[in-house]
Amino acid sequence: MTLTHLGIIADGNRRWAKSKGLPTIEGHKKGLDTIELLTEAADKADIKYITFYVFSTENWGRSADEVSYIMKLAETRILKYAEKLAAKNAKMLILGSRERIGPVLASALDKAEKITEHCTGITVCFCFNYGGEKEIADAANAAVRDGLEITPESIRDHLYHPEVPDIDMVVRTSGEERISGFMLWRSSYAEFMFIQKYFPEMSEEDITEIVEEFEKRNRRFGK
Repeated sequence: MTLTHLGIIADGNRRWAKSKGLPTIEGHKKGLDTIELLTEAADKADIKYITFYVFSTENWGRSADEVSYIMKLAETRILKYAEKLAAKNAKMLILGSRERIGPVLASALDKAEKITEHCTGITVCFCFNYGGEKEIADAANAAVRDGLEITPESIRDHLYHPEVPDIDMVVRTSGEERISGFMLWRSSYAEFMFIQKYFPEMSEEDITEIVEEFEKRNRRFGK
């Protein structure tokens, strides 16, 4: 089997920082560095899509200071990373709602996608301000606005970036064993793997192990 689309629930940034005696914000900064490392490893492993769950619609419930920092971090890093990806022929897509996102950050997210839209290599997706139930509800409402009957096909065609294929393997770090609303539609037949280490501790070797584990699985798709 070929692992085409890998989804990673990037969990444990704050706990990693705490374990190192560092402020929470350092965990989020290290998490971004880990994203770059894992993307390069996934590209080398010939994975075509890699999706990181980085900020959920529920994460707005965190402290105002932490949320503000995450938004500012995204605002200052997203365009620089898009330029890095474009230089490597890698595409960036943002999956999620623009609700509650400030205009400066929303503009940066749009520009990041624009910078890489011509690229044909690995596609790096960020689930940012994302909720699985909201994505499905938004898709259904969009289908209705287009005058379509609600069917699995019409919903699929109206998901955030519908060109992104279903997920083959979902990996969650930090020992937690929940899906937390991640890509509910696209992960309906995904394989799952749970890793004990915190997300900032992941390395290129983890991508190798994930691919090897996926190749051992027997995917029957209900048959």
